[in-house]
Amino acid sequence: MPPAFVLHHHRRPRPHFDLRLEEAGVLRSWAVPRGLPDSPRANRLAIAVADHHLDHLTYEDADKSIADIGTWEEHDRDDRRLLFTLHGRAGRRRYALIRTAEGWLLHLTKEQPADD
Repeated sequence: MPPAFVLHHHRRPRPHFDLRLEEAGVLRSWAVPRGLPDSPRANRLAIAVADHHLDHLTYEDADKSIADIGTWEEHDRDDRRLLFTLHGRAGRRRYALIRTAEGWLLHLTKEQPADD
Protein backbone atom coordinates (compact mmCIF):
# COMPACT_ATOMS: atom_id res chain seq x y z
CA MET A 1 0.00 0.00 0.00
CA PRO A 2 1.44 3.40 -0.92
CA PRO A 3 2.18 5.82 1.93
CA ALA A 4 -0.55 8.31 2.81
CA PHE A 5 -0.59 12.08 2.98
CA VAL A 6 -2.96 14.64 4.45
CA LEU A 7 -3.20 18.38 3.98
CA HIS A 8 -4.79 19.97 7.04
CA HIS A 9 -6.30 23.44 6.99
CA HIS A 10 -5.83 25.16 10.36
CA ARG A 11 -7.91 28.17 11.22
CA ARG A 12 -6.15 29.08 14.52
CA PRO A 13 -4.02 30.78 15.70
CA ARG A 14 -3.60 32.09 12.14
CA PRO A 15 -4.94 30.36 9.02
CA HIS A 16 -2.33 28.01 7.53
CA PHE A 17 -1.93 24.51 6.10
CA ASP A 18 0.02 21.50 7.34
CA LEU A 19 1.38 19.02 4.80
CA ARG A 20 1.92 15.59 6.37
CA LEU A 21 3.65 12.70 4.52
CA GLU A 22 3.62 9.17 5.93
CA GLU A 23 7.13 7.80 6.29
CA ALA A 24 8.77 5.31 8.67
CA GLY A 25 5.61 4.91 10.77
CA VAL A 26 5.01 8.63 11.38
CA LEU A 27 3.73 11.67 9.51
CA ARG A 28 6.60 13.98 8.53
CA SER A 29 5.10 17.46 8.75
CA TRP A 30 5.58 20.95 7.34
CA ALA A 31 3.52 24.04 8.10
CA VAL A 32 2.79 25.89 4.86
CA PRO A 33 1.48 29.35 5.81
CA ARG A 34 0.16 30.28 2.36
CA GLY A 35 -0.97 26.85 1.17
CA LEU A 36 0.35 24.68 -1.63
CA PRO A 37 1.71 26.56 -4.64
CA ASP A 38 -0.56 26.66 -7.69
CA SER A 39 2.15 27.75 -10.14
CA PRO A 40 5.79 26.75 -10.69
CA ARG A 41 6.64 30.45 -10.37
CA ALA A 42 5.23 30.70 -6.82
CA ASN A 43 7.34 28.84 -4.26
CA ARG A 44 5.91 28.65 -0.76
CA LEU A 45 7.64 28.67 2.59
CA ALA A 46 7.41 25.26 4.29
CA ILE A 47 8.39 25.11 7.96
CA ALA A 48 9.39 21.68 9.24
CA VAL A 49 7.47 20.84 12.41
CA ALA A 50 7.46 17.82 14.72
CA ASP A 51 6.45 14.45 13.32
CA HIS A 52 2.86 13.42 14.07
CA HIS A 53 1.33 10.02 14.83
CA LEU A 54 -0.47 8.26 11.99
CA ASP A 55 -3.84 8.84 13.69
CA HIS A 56 -3.55 12.47 12.52
CA LEU A 57 -4.31 11.28 8.96
CA THR A 58 -8.03 11.55 9.65
CA TYR A 59 -8.00 13.95 12.61
CA GLU A 60 -10.31 16.95 12.48
CA ASP A 61 -11.66 19.30 15.15
CA ALA A 62 -13.32 22.73 15.39
CA ASP A 63 -10.14 24.48 14.19
CA LYS A 64 -8.63 21.86 11.85
CA SER A 65 -10.14 20.24 8.75
CA ILE A 66 -8.83 18.01 5.98
CA ALA A 67 -8.25 20.02 2.81
CA ASP A 68 -6.96 16.99 0.86
CA ILE A 69 -6.02 13.39 1.58
CA GLY A 70 -4.67 10.46 -0.41
CA THR A 71 -1.36 8.77 -1.12
CA TRP A 72 2.03 10.06 -2.16
CA GLU A 73 4.83 8.73 -4.32
CA GLU A 74 8.52 9.57 -3.95
CA HIS A 75 10.49 10.08 -7.17
CA ASP A 76 13.87 11.33 -6.00
CA ARG A 77 15.56 12.40 -2.78
CA ASP A 78 18.87 13.74 -1.58
CA ASP A 79 19.98 15.92 1.35
CA ARG A 80 18.53 19.06 -0.22
CA ARG A 81 15.45 17.95 -2.14
CA LEU A 82 12.50 15.57 -2.03
CA LEU A 83 10.60 15.18 -5.32
CA PHE A 84 7.14 13.61 -4.94
CA THR A 85 3.62 13.35 -6.33
CA LEU A 86 0.49 13.74 -4.24
CA HIS A 87 -2.41 11.55 -5.36
CA GLY A 88 -5.29 13.41 -3.73
CA ARG A 89 -9.02 13.84 -4.11
CA ALA A 90 -8.55 16.58 -6.72
CA GLY A 91 -6.02 14.66 -8.80
CA ARG A 92 -2.26 14.30 -9.01
CA ARG A 93 0.27 17.09 -8.49
CA ARG A 94 4.08 16.85 -8.42
CA TYR A 95 6.03 18.94 -5.92
CA ALA A 96 9.54 19.35 -4.58
CA LEU A 97 10.46 20.19 -1.01
CA ILE A 98 13.75 22.07 -1.26
CA ARG A 99 16.00 22.68 1.72
CA THR A 100 17.54 26.15 1.83
CA ALA A 101 19.89 27.80 4.31
CA GLU A 102 16.82 29.28 6.02
CA GLY A 103 14.55 26.19 5.97
CA TRP A 104 12.33 24.67 3.27
CA LEU A 105 10.49 25.78 0.15
CA LEU A 106 7.59 23.91 -1.44
CA HIS A 107 7.73 24.06 -5.25
CA LEU A 108 5.16 22.92 -7.82
CA THR A 109 7.17 21.35 -10.65
CA LYS A 110 6.77 22.46 -14.26
CA GLU A 111 6.37 18.86 -15.39
CA GLN A 112 3.15 17.40 -14.02
CA PRO A 113 1.86 13.81 -14.18
CA ALA A 114 -0.39 13.03 -17.13
CA ASP A 115 -4.09 12.59 -16.39
CA ASP A 116 -5.41 9.04 -16.61
